[in-house]
This record gives sequence, structure tokens and C-alpha cells, in this order.
Amino acid sequence: MLEDIDTTLARDPSIASRPEAVFHSTLPALWIYRVAHHLYGRRHRITARVLTSCARVLTGVEIHPGARIGRRLFIDHGTGVVIGETAVLGDDVTIYQQVTLGAVGWWRDKLRPSGDRRHPQIGDRVTLGVNATVLGPLAIGDDALIGAHALVLDDVAPGCRIMGEPTVARPGKRRTSPGRTAPEQRPGP
Repeated sequence: MLEDIDTTLARDPSIASRPEAVFHSTLPALWIYRVAHHLYGRRHRITARVLTSCARVLTGVEIHPGARIGRRLFIDHGTGVVIGETAVLGDDVTIYQQVTLGAVGWWRDKLRPSGDRRHPQIGDRVTLGVNATVLGPLAIGDDALIGAHALVLDDVAPGCRIMGEPTVARPGKRRTSPGRTAPEQRPGP
């Protein structure tokens, strides 16, 4: 728990002290997951699921008790984070809000042999940006950066940067208020 508190203090610039870090909104989800994972491994699956369901209600973070998570995971603004049952996360991973580490869907997963991994394997020191979606039994290599709004469906090599498609403002008419259109904007020389 102290390592989690120190990780939060080190990676969240809005946290100024250990006592403040204790109240970071995502730490309860991580701590409850750790207890649930222990129970899940000892075949207390229902109790484990009840605990992680409570954590989801309290924090907005959904971590399946079967997932395997390394040390010093940092979840910043965890609302909407989903980590699936067979996901594997390395050490020093950083996850921002609305990240999904999920399967591709039951219609494909039912075709996999029993016991096969259905969720991503995330390497050490990986950063997953806001609303990144990583689906299937793929591997994200160490030190990779998955940018905001990226959709990842294939393996990512160590150290790679995968970026989501940015929205580009195009010159043209823009709306200033309901029913009114501003004059056309033209790029400068």
C-alpha cells in the first residue's frame, strides 16, 4: 500500500503529500482489486466479484479480479477504466480515464480454446492515454505510449507510439451562436 501511495505522489502533480495521496480516487479500486485477486486465485470467485463490483460503484474503475497487475500501477482520473479478466499488466503502467483493456467480443471469444487469453498483455512502463481502447489477446511492448483515443487491435512493439486520429479544424464557416454564422476564416499568408 505504501508503494501505491508513493507512486500516486510521484505521478500526480496535484498530490502534494502522502496523506493527500491516501485519498486519491483510484487507490481504493486498486486495493480492493488486490484483495479480490487473492480471493479469486483461491476459488472464491463470487466474493471476489462482489468486491470488485463494489469498487466499480465507489470509484468508476472496473478491474476484473482475474486480471494480473504488476507493481506501481497508476490510474489517473479512473472513471470508466475497464481491465478484463485475462489482461496482464507489467510494472509502472500509467492509465488515464476511460481506457478499456478488453476482449474483441463473445462471438470470437467462444471460439478460443478454454484458458486462452482474451485480453491484452501490457508491458512495463507503458502509458495508456485518455479513452484508449486496446482489444484482444495482443501484446503492447515495454515503454510504449498509446495516445488518447487510440484504437489498438494488433501487437505494438516496445517503445512505439500509437496515436489516435486528431480532429483537425478546417477553414470555413463557423457557428458563433445558434442560428448565426461567422464570416469565413482564411489562413494567413
